[in-house]
Amino acid sequence: MELSIEQEPFGTAPDGQSLSLYTLRNRSGMVVKITNFGGIITELHVPDKQGNLADVTFGFDEAAPYFTDAVPYFGALIGRYGNRIAGGRFVLDGQPVQLEVNNGKNHLHGGTLGFHRQVWHAVPLVTDLTIGLKLTYTSPDGDHGYPGKLEVTVTYELNDANELLVKYHATTDKATPVNLTQHAYFNLAGRGSILDHELTIHADRYTPIDADSIPLGPLAPVEGTPFDFRTPRTVGSRIDVADEQLKNGLGYDHNFVLNKPDSNVLGLAATLRDPVSGRVLELYTQEPGVQFYSGNFLDGSLTGKGWQFGHREALCLEPQHFPDSPNRPDYPSTILRPGQTYSTRSLYRFTVQS
Repeated sequence: MELSIEQEPFGTAPDGQSLSLYTLRNRSGMVVKITNFGGIITELHVPDKQGNLADVTFGFDEAAPYFTDAVPYFGALIGRYGNRIAGGRFVLDGQPVQLEVNNGKNHLHGGTLGFHRQVWHAVPLVTDLTIGLKLTYTSPDGDHGYPGKLEVTVTYELNDANELLVKYHATTDKATPVNLTQHAYFNLAGRGSILDHELTIHADRYTPIDADSIPLGPLAPVEGTPFDFRTPRTVGSRIDVADEQLKNGLGYDHNFVLNKPDSNVLGLAATLRDPVSGRVLELYTQEPGVQFYSGNFLDGSLTGKGWQFGHREALCLEPQHFPDSPNRPDYPSTILRPGQTYSTRSLYRFTVQS
């Protein structure tokens, strides 16, 4: 078996552009399918401890379901800004900026037609050690209210160690906030509840939120709370305890502040393990935070790949900067300026453990 990438038609976008689906295969049997619509990972097949492959991410077999607002960002690239900005408003260099409001009274994930709903230009990449897909997109000045023309490149690279590396680059001609991420929904068993998955997050602190999922401001310690995943715990072990923060998020939907001495280090952020299949996902990132979302809004109303996507049957680990950072000078800055290059990487490593 050789490293390979195959391209096939994947329907037509709402604006009439032809879409493609790219299938990446490594020599270890791992398969990743990515479409140039939204840079979406539609399938991700990895082996269990017996060597049996299963698709461990939520998505659809055809393009059309991804065109609706009802799909909660399954597998998509998110931009310009992952997570929420309060009121869609902030002040940049003394000037007020108003973004589209698309999540209650707030701005979420770049807007209704954010990067997850755009057609990206795709170019396959092949080396002796990796197979990949380079995606580029230009976000125009004023896009959903964001200032500046933003040139974005995201590259997926798969190697034989069952590692999927995602590299992000962007430049701008005006100062603008940038916070890109990947929004895959994972279930390492393939289907069923994720409440028995064991999760470790290397974070001593997290960002408490209000009832609209906007950070309250100060960082809070995880110690003594249901947010302490510094040692492995099942997702469901404390998800239903009486806790104001769990009530606000309808479960876990919070940013965890990673323990990282150097912001540029590609460090281990989280480890997810399914004890039945033995599949393990290790997430490494250069980002300062990771948003852990426990699939609280999944309700069985969406169907794909032959089954319904039920409540808490998948979870997200989204590497990113903190929510509402343009309004929080005490948070790491997300402002990209002309002459600077936005550059960050995240790596998803799949292994097995008996």
